[in-house]
Amino acid sequence: MNKFVTGLVSAAFVAAGCMGAQAAETTMRISLQLPLKSHLGQNLKMFKEEVEAKSNGDIAVEIYDSAQLYKDKEVPQAVGSGAIEAGVASLTRYVGDIPMVDIFYQPFLFDSEAKVRKAVAPGSPVRGPIDEAIKDTGSTVLWWQAYGGAVMLSNGGPVATPADMAGKKVRVFSKTLGDFTTAAGGAPTIISGSEQYLAYQRGTVDIGMTGVSGVQSRSLWEVMDTITVSNHADIEFIVVTNTDWWNGLPDAHKAIISAAAVNAENAVRDEMSAIEARAYDAAKQNGMAIYNPTAEELAKWKAVSQPVYDAFLAKTGDAGAAMLEAAKGF
Repeated sequence: MNKFVTGLVSAAFVAAGCMGAQAAETTMRISLQLPLKSHLGQNLKMFKEEVEAKSNGDIAVEIYDSAQLYKDKEVPQAVGSGAIEAGVASLTRYVGDIPMVDIFYQPFLFDSEAKVRKAVAPGSPVRGPIDEAIKDTGSTVLWWQAYGGAVMLSNGGPVATPADMAGKKVRVFSKTLGDFTTAAGGAPTIISGSEQYLAYQRGTVDIGMTGVSGVQSRSLWEVMDTITVSNHADIEFIVVTNTDWWNGLPDAHKAIISAAAVNAENAVRDEMSAIEARAYDAAKQNGMAIYNPTAEELAKWKAVSQPVYDAFLAKTGDAGAAMLEAAKGF
């Protein structure tokens, strides 16, 4: 952020701290790139209410939604450095430090809810190594937030096969999805979630990849008219907290926050199917066409995906191979 914006943010933090200092022993600020009305925002609100109630106001949770403080790509550094106590980041934002996070973006690997649940279970052979590796960035994972399967957005018709993507500019949110796009003949551009509406509106890209719940929370039907239900990747967000801040908390506060985090994680995971169903209904009501690829069309997508798997294994070595083998066994 530039110095002027940084100054405004610092002033806001000071003001918030002054107002909350008398009532709370601990203040926990959480940065969120999505609107508060999004299901991730509502999940944070649930967490906030439980923490504040269970602590009798000794812990104050402040949610800064809609990228007020930090964009998604800035959250890992902001939390890891202690600039803010906690934040929500797309898992793939850690790929620079931890290439194996992109296991969730290997095309069509996690193609059912049952497989996703096994992969994201605490301590699983997929999630466990990721949570452990994030500790090296100065952050500790509090909980994972389900965001559903990745879909494709377009105008004038579906993206049914790789032929429909060939030569098109595509919004992606991870390098691995960029590799998938390239393998299919498209031209990927990484664009933050908070910036995708304008990217579609201005024609910066022709096709978008996102979770269907984001279509609803960001009103993307205003700028795109078709959803292709590809479910080619599993989108996960994580709530991370600065490790030094966390370690300095009283044990009683840690216990309250940890319990609320478990409840929040279970709630959003259990709600995901219903959240996606409501989002599809809202998209239809707002004029979007919903296209489900045929088995033959999905086979064409899978046929172009092997280079993505090869690149993942090249970057992650034995650890990635073990993780991929475990995932295929789910």
